[in-house]
Amino acid sequence: MSAGLVTGLFSIPEGMAYAAIGGFNPVAGIYAGIVPTILGSLFTRTVLMVTTLTSALALTSQSVIQEAGLDALNAGNVATLTVLTGAVMLLLGVLRLGLALSFVSNAVMTGFSTGIALQIITGSLKDATGYEPDGHNRLVQLGNWVLHLGDWTPAATLAALAAIAVWALVRLIKRLEPVAVLIALLVVSIAVGVLGVDVELARDIARIPGALPAFTPPDPSAVGALLPGAFAVALVGLAQAASIGPSIPNPDGTKSSVNGDFMAQGIGNIGGGLFGALPAGGSMSRTGVAVDAGARTRWTGIFAGLWLALLVLTLGQLAERIPMPVIGGLIIVIGCELIIARRADIVLVLRTSPLSATAMTVTFLATTQLPLQQAIVVGALLSLLLYCVQAARQSRLHALEETAEGQWQVTDVPARIDPGTVTVLHYGGTSLFAEAPRIDAQWPDTTRAHGAAVILALRGVPDVPSSAVLKLLRRYARDLRAHGGRLYLAGVEPRLLAVLHRTGLVAELGEDAVLPHTSEIFGAQREAVARARQWTETAAQPPSPGRPRDPGEGS
Repeated sequence: MSAGLVTGLFSIPEGMAYAAIGGFNPVAGIYAGIVPTILGSLFTRTVLMVTTLTSALALTSQSVIQEAGLDALNAGNVATLTVLTGAVMLLLGVLRLGLALSFVSNAVMTGFSTGIALQIITGSLKDATGYEPDGHNRLVQLGNWVLHLGDWTPAATLAALAAIAVWALVRLIKRLEPVAVLIALLVVSIAVGVLGVDVELARDIARIPGALPAFTPPDPSAVGALLPGAFAVALVGLAQAASIGPSIPNPDGTKSSVNGDFMAQGIGNIGGGLFGALPAGGSMSRTGVAVDAGARTRWTGIFAGLWLALLVLTLGQLAERIPMPVIGGLIIVIGCELIIARRADIVLVLRTSPLSATAMTVTFLATTQLPLQQAIVVGALLSLLLYCVQAARQSRLHALEETAEGQWQVTDVPARIDPGTVTVLHYGGTSLFAEAPRIDAQWPDTTRAHGAAVILALRGVPDVPSSAVLKLLRRYARDLRAHGGRLYLAGVEPRLLAVLHRTGLVAELGEDAVLPHTSEIFGAQREAVARARQWTETAAQPPSPGRPRDPGEGS
């Protein structure tokens, strides 16, 4: 229960701050920690995950609403976007598409997260210093802000620096580290009020009613404009949440489920959207606060939402007096911490490969320059490209030779197939279309393959291969047959066998040349070798006079 109180208290400054940097009513950021958090914690399969507003969701939501030409302060627009986001999340969970997030590479996520962190920092510069930098690109804005040091407002800047200083001092005390932001917010806010410092307050942006969130119906006229962007918001929220389960396992030993978490976040957003909340998702930072405060069950998230509702009812008017420079300074701290937390990943990506480093850099630049929903598309395409390139690079042929002891050893693929021989090759790959040119270049030459057999071991190959790979097999089989050889396929999985039947490849090779997999790892392979040797012996003999040669007997 105490962990829920700490988490609920933390939701006030962080929720207001994230909503503010997105150009939304700060109250909507607070409300994102009530209904979405309660419902999310009730249904999530990662029991300690806290569902609430995150910086990335706030900025993505802002970008979506701006691109749609709608007002971010209109409660109906916010409700529509949140409910649509929840519906998309719920649908993805029902369709069990959680696996799709594994195709978003670490390089792309690192570039995206770092770009988001920079957006968080630049979005808070005006609140922290009173000067709003010019420039569309976030990097340009940061440079403009530094060059106009003389235009910073002294009172706002000092308040922000004081908040950062208090935060740094509190973090020196290990036990208070999880609530350092909250303590800095309270201490400096009180000091600004007592000293009568003239700075912008939260109430200058929006009033915080001392009441529970009221029912807010979505605006049907905004559905068409916001639906495409809702997919982008959902993807950002789900991608962030997907990393929580592996990082914070369930204390009771039960397994988390990405699809179950998808549905929980969807339910939370549908419910929260009807009660004034911005789009929410699994928050690593808020989950970390809960865990550090002693969270052990899903009731921490439920009580966090209930405590926050009670705090809004009783202390809402006091929250209006929080100085915006204090919020801005602390948000800059949060943004810097996010970049520092990604430092190891950045170094890892840079050291991995030039392609990964390029993908990270391009995604980062896209996030700082383009609307976030477009940057997400760029990142997704780069992830797909990385996957295809990596899969294609891993695909290769290996030659297998059986030793006198009956063991199989890997050798180099021969440059050519000699007459009357039996050659066993193993295909290692994912059957992706991008692999075809690489595999095609590795086939042994068949010009001297008269009376020879090639066995291609396919055990472990994906059930449904690319049509390009099927064309590759058919082409090599015909090439072998044209020079008097024959191709065998060994260890074929049942679904792959069905595909080979449907596409006519089994009929072309011959039923006896396609061997299903067996319970013994090399069972189909050994049977294929026996059949191939028998065939090569037959193929080496001339046909009897007056008897036509069987199609399976060579050419």
